[in-house]
Order: sequence, then C-alpha cells, then structure tokens
Amino acid sequence: MRWTPGGRSDNVEDRRGEGGGFGGLRRVGLGGIVVLLVLSVVFRRDLLTPFLSGGGGGTPNPEATAEANAAEEPVVQFVSFVLDDAQATWTKVLPTMGKQYEPAKLVLFRDAINSACGFTEAATGPFYCPLDQRVYIDLGFYQELKDRFGAPGDFAQAYVLAHEIGHHVQTLLGTDQEMRRARQARPEQANALSVRLELQADCYAGVWGHSTEQRQLLDPGDVEEGIRAAAAVGDDRIQKMSTGRVNPDGFTHGTSEQRVAWFRRGYDTGRPDACNTFESTR
Repeated sequence: MRWTPGGRSDNVEDRRGEGGGFGGLRRVGLGGIVVLLVLSVVFRRDLLTPFLSGGGGGTPNPEATAEANAAEEPVVQFVSFVLDDAQATWTKVLPTMGKQYEPAKLVLFRDAINSACGFTEAATGPFYCPLDQRVYIDLGFYQELKDRFGAPGDFAQAYVLAHEIGHHVQTLLGTDQEMRRARQARPEQANALSVRLELQADCYAGVWGHSTEQRQLLDPGDVEEGIRAAAAVGDDRIQKMSTGRVNPDGFTHGTSEQRVAWFRRGYDTGRPDACNTFESTR
C-alpha cells in the first residue's frame, strides 16, 4: 500500500507493557469478577477461569518490553494509518446508511488482555469487543498470518483490521445487537448467524478496500494479498490445519470460498448495501 510512515493514530491505545494473570485479576477487583461472571453467562464462555489460573501472567520486563515495542514500531505506524483511513472512509459512508460514525479505539496488547468482553489470550487472534467498542490485536498475529497461514503482505494485514472495523460498523448500525437477540431466540441457528455476521464484516472490509483503490493507494498485488488473507482464515481451512478434517456444523466465520466472495463483493461494488449476507444463500 502507498502510505507515509511516521505517525500514530490518536485512537490507538498501547497496552503492550501490561501483565496478565493475577495482576489483571487484582486490577479488575470484586466488581470486575462479577462482571466477568455475568459476561460468561451472556457469551456462554468461561471468562473468569483464565484469571484464576494465572493465564498470561507474570510481571513484564521493562527492558524486554521496550525492545519488543521498538521492533514493532513500523507495524504500529502502519496499523495507525489503516485505522485512520478506514474510519475516515466510514465517516463519509455511514451517513448514507442513516447513522453517524463514531470512531473505535484500537488496543495493542501482547500475549493476553482484559477487555469489557473478558480475558482473552493472543492465540484467539484479533477481535472486536462491542461492549467497549474497541478492536484488540497482538501484532504478533501478523507474523503468524504470514508464517502459519501463508498470507504475507501489508494489505493482508490491512484486511484483518478492516474486518474488525467492519464489526464496529455493525455495532453502530445495530446489526450486532439484532443478531445477538436472534441467536438467543434461536440457539440452534447461533453458528449460522455468526457466519453471516462475519461474512458481512468481510464485505465491509472490501468496501474500504474499494475506496483505497479509487484513491490509488494500492500497489500491484495488494488485492491478491487481501484475498489470500480472507481465504487463509476460512473455517474449513483452519479446521483442516488443526484437526485434519472439516466439520461444517462448527463453522462460525464462513468457508474460505465464502470469505473471499464477500470480500470481493464489497471491493468490486464499494457499496455497503451490497453486503446483506443475511438474505443471501451464498
């Protein structure tokens, strides 16, 4: 991508020097424990045990942290550019959908993090928390995206962040809340609805990609990098890599083919109204 290094977004929160484990538990206190228990019920996921087991624990070494942060600074500046550019795009686009855009924050962390959605380890990958309207990412994921998933390149990295911003757009539009109610009403459809939500975020990432192409920010091969990244994180491919087999009943994000198709739809049209995955059989 064509961008100018040298700056950091005002919407980036750098929490890479924080420790996890019992230190994190002490920070949240009794009230935080209650919140984690409630969120565990809401999200049907144990969010408290990682704290009690000391996951991601330990006191960070200031010198090691500073060295690691310096090594990641070029990536920090790149994600700052992508974050600001994507949010500037949606600031223009969202009013056409009847809503004003409100910026999300991007939280950088290392190894583990405590968000409003609970305690999460880096192995989970980048995620968006609708409860605090923040995107969380351990920048080490980008190396894994290249080495493990075979999806190198700066636009592959940009696709990942643009997808998470797509989830923020869904929150602002009320789509996330609507799907959460639908999953509670029809638990047997929970995974299928989750897939549709994720595919729409892929399409929204493509909408932003379209805007970068219109502004001549893309280099030759950038779109292919985004497509490889979308294909790399398909449920079928990840399941095949992890277990050697594919179980469609366990899909939550969509197949590689679906993710590429919806990213391409957003990219080709540049229109968020083309991203209605909930009324599509694709």
